Amino acid sequence: MLADQPAAQTPVPAAVRELAGGRALRVVWENQMGGLTFEVGTGNDRRFVKWTPAASGIDLDAEMRRLKWAARFVEVPRVLDHGSDNSGSWFVSAALLGENAVTAYWKADPQRAVTAIGHGLRTLHDTLPRESCPFSWSLAARLSQAERRAANGLLDPRTWHAEHMNLSVKEALAALREPPAPAEDLVVCHGDACAPNTLLDRDGNATGHVDVGTLGVADRWADLAIATWSTTWNYGHGWETRLLDAYGIETDPTKTAYYRLLWDLGP
Repeated sequence: MLADQPAAQTPVPAAVRELAGGRALRVVWENQMGGLTFEVGTGNDRRFVKWTPAASGIDLDAEMRRLKWAARFVEVPRVLDHGSDNSGSWFVSAALLGENAVTAYWKADPQRAVTAIGHGLRTLHDTLPRESCPFSWSLAARLSQAERRAANGLLDPRTWHAEHMNLSVKEALAALREPPAPAEDLVVCHGDACAPNTLLDRDGNATGHVDVGTLGVADRWADLAIATWSTTWNYGHGWETRLLDAYGIETDPTKTAYYRLLWDLGP
């Protein structure tokens, strides 16, 4: 899901103000569905509130279930509280060490940032146990979702990335119905492996992952295609091979192109 640092004047939902209880409050992230992430408090009292509007369609319950499972194996946010009202839903999580990989500090040092992201993604894939994972991000389910969105008129090529805008919805779906070989190389994928969702310490180590609402078993290239793509959005061109080298894998242009098109039709 595309996201970016929000404007400083972004309105704060009433529920978030109440949760802050007068403590320092700062909005740090916004996604394209209107979801917001806030930093609350400082020091040992520091927390994060992830809030999403009622009409967004984002299922925070699904993310909380994934966080609870993944926290047994890797560093992800620990949920402290959650709730909802007519305006939206939210959960409160404990702060993790590190900062997201697209702060000004890391954008000024893309080589170390991209290397750390590659190492961190490999560790995530190697550590989360595929055999016991209760969640799926399968190709079949994602294709079915794309077909439903097309049938409901919810796919608009004008919103896709430039390399896909020349395709019609019919052409894009036809291309996706022919998955690339070899067969899926299954791991537990992050589900939104964009650069900001890896946290880094100042020594250049990945310290955790956030925004795991679609975490599940899938081809590792479903993550790698987006992780490498994200380097071009956040650091400029020329860093994709660096990430793959850090991850420890040779490039696969066919799978990369396939999973990027699938992403455009709905993560």
